[in-house]
Amino acid sequence: MDSKSQKDTLRRGWTTGTCATAATRAAVEALWTGEFPDPVTVTLPKGQRIAFSLASHELGEGFARAAVIKDAGDDPDVTHGALVVVTVRAGAVGSGITFHAGKGIGTVTKPGLPLPPGEPAINPVPREMMRTAIAEVAAARSQSHPIDIAIEVSIPDGEELAKKTLNGRLGIVGGLSVLGTTGIVIPFSCAAWIDSIHRGIDIARATGIDHIAGSTGTTSEEAIAKLDGLDEGALIDMGDFVGGMLKYLKTHPVPRVTIAGGIAKMIKLAQGRLDLHSKRGGVDFDVLAGWLEDAGAPSEVVAKTPQANTALEVFRMAQAADVDLAGLVAAKARATALGAIGNAEIAIDVAVFDRDGVLLARVG
Repeated sequence: MDSKSQKDTLRRGWTTGTCATAATRAAVEALWTGEFPDPVTVTLPKGQRIAFSLASHELGEGFARAAVIKDAGDDPDVTHGALVVVTVRAGAVGSGITFHAGKGIGTVTKPGLPLPPGEPAINPVPREMMRTAIAEVAAARSQSHPIDIAIEVSIPDGEELAKKTLNGRLGIVGGLSVLGTTGIVIPFSCAAWIDSIHRGIDIARATGIDHIAGSTGTTSEEAIAKLDGLDEGALIDMGDFVGGMLKYLKTHPVPRVTIAGGIAKMIKLAQGRLDLHSKRGGVDFDVLAGWLEDAGAPSEVVAKTPQANTALEVFRMAQAADVDLAGLVAAKARATALGAIGNAEIAIDVAVFDRDGVLLARVG
């Protein structure tokens, strides 16, 4: 089965925001009527109507609580199977609809995110989905007067799950974020990772950081942080998504950007790829052979390159022949990066490291 067919057969899931919305609608309806709808139906941002079963519900003195189990489909989401719990209460008169972080939901502590510091990490689209759900319940009851509702979202094991996310780096402390822009989780879309890259850039800009480093992995990140004395706020966990980082920087520039990675990933960037994942293709060894030939590498190195098993093997052959392949790759990778940012005024440099974090080359 080809990759497209596999993608087409993967089961989609629901964002944390959608699950929180379903729980909110059920809880509000119970608060006003004394009865929990089960299943409960909610409207997604693009108008789809989806029904959810409740995992639990409770009606108490002045509050209603409902919970939905998150189903992320076939996506390897750390919150798959998590219990999303919403407790609603009547708010103070004139307060409108307010949002609160319960157990396992983080709090924003840094500027630059869509929410200001001090706010619970319940993103704008999920908030709007919850408001819509409450409005639908009110309309069904012909309730036209102002609605004052306090919504508390919790995920019991959220603080532990958050350690597997980038929330700590983004300054979201105490737990998870309630996320989602479409309400739907598309398996292996990597949208959440790219969104984290964008939020990291936003925070750097908002806090006055003028030099950030996007790294392909832990080794290169630790190495560039030590080399340049960069604090955590300047470090962007770019992974394979150099294109996702550079395209965002094109319209959200930072004065200086370092791209750091190992030789194989940087060869892919040098060869014009902005997605460095293996599923997007490997190193083109024929092109690499041409570069070595142009650099004056011995003919036997050039001849062996197309048959090489790994980029590391080629690098070691070039190194033995006293050919600066790392420097060549860094220069070509930088050219690709400059092309991606267009006319944005960003000073870009590329640093290539070995597997032990030793700097092999730096250009720019």
